[in-house]
Amino acid sequence: MIRIASIFLVLTMLYSCSTNKVTGRKQLSLVPESELQMMASQQYASFLNENKVLNPAQNKDAEMVQRVGRNIAAAITDYYNSQGKPEVLKGYKWEFNLVDSKDINAWAMPGGKVVVYTGLLPVTQTENALAVVLGHEIAHAIAQHGNERMSQGLIQQLGGMALQVALANKPQQTQDIFLTSYGIGSTVGAILPFSRKEELEADKFGLFFSAMAGYDPQEAIPFWQRMANAGGAKPPEFLSTHPADDTRIKQLQKIMPEAMSYYNSSSKSAAGTGTTTGSGTDKPKVKKIKL
Repeated sequence: MIRIASIFLVLTMLYSCSTNKVTGRKQLSLVPESELQMMASQQYASFLNENKVLNPAQNKDAEMVQRVGRNIAAAITDYYNSQGKPEVLKGYKWEFNLVDSKDINAWAMPGGKVVVYTGLLPVTQTENALAVVLGHEIAHAIAQHGNERMSQGLIQQLGGMALQVALANKPQQTQDIFLTSYGIGSTVGAILPFSRKEELEADKFGLFFSAMAGYDPQEAIPFWQRMANAGGAKPPEFLSTHPADDTRIKQLQKIMPEAMSYYNSSSKSAAGTGTTTGSGTDKPKVKKIKL
C-alpha cells in the first residue's frame, strides 16, 4: 500500500510540473494560481487587521513604500505587456503596506499583496535599497515560488490533497503551509519558504524589475552586506530563509551589467535620489530578459 502511494505521489509530481513564464524553468504546481490569489486576499486582509498598518497619508515611510512599490508594479506590467505575456500578472491587484514592527522582514503574496515591516527600513536606508527588496519579494510572487512551496507542502504533509479539499478537511494545517510557503510566520515541518535556487531567481529578476522602474541596481550589493551584518550574532528573520552569502554577492556582480542596461534605458526621472522617485507613468523601452 505504501509503495502504491509513493508511486502515486511521484506520478503526481511528474505530471504537475509546468514551465514558469517568468523564469523559464519547470516547477511543481499543484494549485491553480487563481485559488492561491483568493486565499492570499483573505490571509492578507486578516494580517492587516491583526497588525498596525501605517497610513501613507500620514507617514512618509508608508508613502515611500507605496510609491516605490507602485513604480515597480507599473514597470513590470509594462514589460510583460510589451512581451505579449499579460497573463503573468493575471488577477493581480497590487497593494503595498508598511506595518509597524521591529522585525526585519518583507514578503509578497500571490496577486500582488505586499508588506514591508518598519524594522527593515533602517537596513534599507535608501529608496534604491527598498526597491531592491520590493523587487526581490515581487519576483518571488510572480515566479510562483510560493505555489511551488505550497505544492510541496501539500504533497509532504497532506499526501497531495487538492487545496479546496485540504482547506475543508485540515484548515489550520493548510493555512500554516500557506503562510510558511510565503515566508510569513514560523517554519512548518521541514519546509523552508524558499530554496537557494528560488532565492537566486528572485535576486536576478527582482533586480531587473527594480532597475526597469528607474532604481539603481548597484545598491543591491551594499544592501545585502548590511543585511548580513544586521542583528549582530543572530541574523534577522528575513535571512533565516534568505541566505546572504558569497554566492548571492557573486551572482549580483555577474548580472549587474545587464541590470544596469535596464536602469540606463529607464526613464530615470528622479528615482533613487533618496528624495523622490519616478511616477511610474513613463514607459521605457526595455529588452527581453535573458533566461
